[in-house]
Amino acid sequence: MKKLKYISILIVLFSFSSCSVYNFTGTGKIDAKTFQVNFFPNNSDLIEPGIDRTFTLALQDLIQNQTNLNLVKTSGDLTYEGEIVDYRISPMTATADQKASQNRLKIRINVRFTNKNKEADDFEKTFEFFYDYPASTQLTGSTLTTALDEIFDRITQDIFNESLAKW
Repeated sequence: MKKLKYISILIVLFSFSSCSVYNFTGTGKIDAKTFQVNFFPNNSDLIEPGIDRTFTLALQDLIQNQTNLNLVKTSGDLTYEGEIVDYRISPMTATADQKASQNRLKIRINVRFTNKNKEADDFEKTFEFFYDYPASTQLTGSTLTTALDEIFDRITQDIFNESLAKW
């Protein structure tokens, strides 16, 4: 009877310990302790001041919030770098009198990811997303903030998934 009890306890302990490599973000076991996000300059033809800093901070915040990794300025186990390569506003739909009724802001970001501990995970890839808004609205103030928040939320999550979650 005691032997059965010990076996049951061991099974329970092994079950819990084997699940410890997973977390709610789906990152599994990360073979790193630190990460760095280098500044992502805006190299697009159309320049919107401040989006480079906003994106860089958004990516740092997402990784800090979804992992236990420590942010460092240099020599991180994981390094994110790249540039904003496209910031474009395009008309999307037209009215009967050939005027735009909806515009689209599209942002594309080139990312280079380096994992010092596992070079097979390294990649260079472009991520993009868009935000549609009424053509009668200027892309300034709260409209711009909303657009950037939605676009950067999606792009940073896609980068996270590609580099750490492996989904």
